[in-house]
Amino acid sequence: MSLVSSVIGRGVVRTIKSLPNKKFPLIAGHKLQYSCNLKCKMCPFWRREDETLLDIDDEIRMMDSLKKAGVSFLGFEGGEPLLRKDIGEILYESKRRFHTSMVTNGWLLKAKIEDIKDSLNYLFVSLDGIGEVHDRLRGMAGSFRHAVEGIESARDEVPLAISSTITNENMDQAQGIVDLAVKLGVSVNFQIAYDYTTAEKMSPEKLKLRDTIKMLESYKLSGFPIVNSKEYFSSILNSWYGDHPWRCKPWLTINIDPLGNIVQPCYVINEYNGSVKVWDTDILDLWNTYDWAPYESCNKCALACYLEPSLFNWHNPSMVKERILDSMVSLVRGELSW
Repeated sequence: MSLVSSVIGRGVVRTIKSLPNKKFPLIAGHKLQYSCNLKCKMCPFWRREDETLLDIDDEIRMMDSLKKAGVSFLGFEGGEPLLRKDIGEILYESKRRFHTSMVTNGWLLKAKIEDIKDSLNYLFVSLDGIGEVHDRLRGMAGSFRHAVEGIESARDEVPLAISSTITNENMDQAQGIVDLAVKLGVSVNFQIAYDYTTAEKMSPEKLKLRDTIKMLESYKLSGFPIVNSKEYFSSILNSWYGDHPWRCKPWLTINIDPLGNIVQPCYVINEYNGSVKVWDTDILDLWNTYDWAPYESCNKCALACYLEPSLFNWHNPSMVKERILDSMVSLVRGELSW
């Protein structure tokens, strides 16, 4: 099944044609809340207190502001998005405007899938290890069982991938996660833990991580169902273990916090703190007057939501076709000449 509808693909093409030589956010991420039913070691967000969350009217106001700025892909996360009682309504409004995805820990997925399946283009379920390893990292016994049950209930309803975070406690679990994805008939996307100041220090030791990255790159090239592009793995190896950094393009992704504030310049630099309401901001003006240059050589994190778009080369659309642009390739090749 194609990850991106042709309607969204054409929308991206129209946006690029209408904004030549301008920076604009193609992808948006939105934390619906910080509250979560799990307590993951590497996550700083469940440790934060939620203030007054956006109601559905403000969620729509946020979406319309993002749409006006050129966003075509909107991903929801938390905290745990499925704790929101209005999650079905929020996702419905999103899918009317964007290619819509969501990340969940899966605990509530079996009970909620019927309410959300028609409003999602893609779903990610977090799994960081097999059995007790996952439970320990997520801070709750039974987390692995609930995640697997959630995947089994949802895999035939919406395109789905496991989202797995590599930490210093689970590097030996990567092969098992790939095997589990094959067994469950789903894909898997890998992230590398980043050390936030308000969470446990869980980023993997670089020398040990290299072997895991090489293994996953080999699996990708061998045809295993890994969502990350092959360039994702090679870029990490070339930058962190060589002298060839990638050029980060944080302007391609915009993040909105639970209060509707824009997080800038990116997800990790200021640890997801925003101050300016998205609907009170001319996003295109902000994006094209902000000084992005200091962050282009950052290479501190390997979050796929930044690294994958940064690697995209309009002259070689197949580079990230597995990630977000699968059905856009023919449109890009046929309608644009970059």
